[in-house]
Amino acid sequence: MSDDGSTGGAVSSLGRLTPVLALATLIAAFGSSFQYGYNVAAINSPAELMKAFYNETYYDRIGEYMSEFSLTLLWSVSVSMFPFGGFLGSLMVGPLVNKLGRKGTLLFNNIFSIVPAILMGCSKVAESFEMIIVARLLVGICAGLSSNVVPMYLGELAPKNLRGALGVVPQLFITIGILVAQIFGLRSILANKQGWPVLLGVTGIPAALQLLLLPFFPESPRYLLIQRKDEETAKNALRRLRGWDDVDTEIEEIREEDKAEKAAGFVSVRKLFSMRSLRWQVVSIIVLMGGQQLSGVNAIYYYADQIYLSAGVKEQDVQYVTAGTGAVNVLMTVCAVFVVELLGRRFLLLLGFSICFAACCVLTAALALQDAASWVPYISITCVISYVVGHALGPSPIPALLITEIFLQSSRPAAFMVGGSVHWLSNFTVGLIFPFIQVGLGAYSFIIFAVICLLTTIYIFLVVPETKSKTFIEINRIFTKMNKVSGVHPEKMELKDFPPSASRQ
Repeated sequence: MSDDGSTGGAVSSLGRLTPVLALATLIAAFGSSFQYGYNVAAINSPAELMKAFYNETYYDRIGEYMSEFSLTLLWSVSVSMFPFGGFLGSLMVGPLVNKLGRKGTLLFNNIFSIVPAILMGCSKVAESFEMIIVARLLVGICAGLSSNVVPMYLGELAPKNLRGALGVVPQLFITIGILVAQIFGLRSILANKQGWPVLLGVTGIPAALQLLLLPFFPESPRYLLIQRKDEETAKNALRRLRGWDDVDTEIEEIREEDKAEKAAGFVSVRKLFSMRSLRWQVVSIIVLMGGQQLSGVNAIYYYADQIYLSAGVKEQDVQYVTAGTGAVNVLMTVCAVFVVELLGRRFLLLLGFSICFAACCVLTAALALQDAASWVPYISITCVISYVVGHALGPSPIPALLITEIFLQSSRPAAFMVGGSVHWLSNFTVGLIFPFIQVGLGAYSFIIFAVICLLTTIYIFLVVPETKSKTFIEINRIFTKMNKVSGVHPEKMELKDFPPSASRQ
């Protein structure tokens, strides 16, 4: 393409997927997001083996076995340390991405994966279940950081017409991580007495690969220009990412964003909540992140095995059906990558939450009437798969992508800290409370999730605007109108009124 250099300015508003951009996306997502998914699912298959190990270790030390209550408590702590670590990781996002950069934070984050991988891998030899609990906390911190930093990094690397597709890639790798953990977690592979420490320790491999490969790729040009004030490096990064020499138009757009933000200065989490010009953006990410986790996605997975058993799936075959559900999840997220720029974010969110709502309602009825007829359990299975499809299309991938899009550079780290904290606290709450709800309400517990899905759908319909193919500044204008702020209060505004040239890309 000989005209790349000469027409770069004209083309730059419609960037293409260059090898550098594609590889940076894959390495960041595989090294970080993949591990999040892997560690969510890896602990499910060997649960009984690990509980037995806890008990035997305790017996070797004390000379008696643990009580049922102590064992359940210890196991709950092991499982819930992961979302608690995720919450801590989210709180670290802001300081780290501003100090080390987006790429620098991802590289630093590998410590929180390689160390726990070694701890978990050696726990059996060392006869220490404490190592597993500490490792789950550390690997949770890793997931908390990566679930926020990868979408931020990719959203800032991508040209506006690819931002949606690349923004869904982290979620795609989370689902691939879940599927790989389900496959490795088959009893014939690693979910056995000898293999489970290896199953837990495998998580260090993607981190090691990322540590080796990511340094060769560019830092976020927005970070380099706005925070580091290093125009030359930012231009070089953009040239490598876009594959042409003339990146002045895009540099100009980043500069306009920078000027807009000088009015706001650095936005802390406290300031984020007090700025009127950010009101609807903040409310939206809290609703979307809360809705994503409280819509029952973890409960569906938790319940899935019992639903399959009641439908007559043999106990030894349930693990294969579960892996099949994981494969459906991956497949639908691949679809989301391709349709997010076509159908838009808003449509996918509405569609996804509506499907989840319908699936929860029908599932409640099917579970309540389970013994009424022999075909009812098959309706339950259909509901589980429909729910997974719906969640993979919108609620799973879109909220993190939207945080990148609806906040400008200075408020983005604080917004990710808020969104991430809501995500992990909701996850932690569901993990802790759901078993009790299940005992109390049984099949009817999905009514709660149906209500949450419905309320989230209504909120999206009324409030969340479409953001596809818009620059960050154009998106910000939409919210300026919604927040009913004029563009002239520098102390309150994140964005001053722009000359029309700002949207000319």
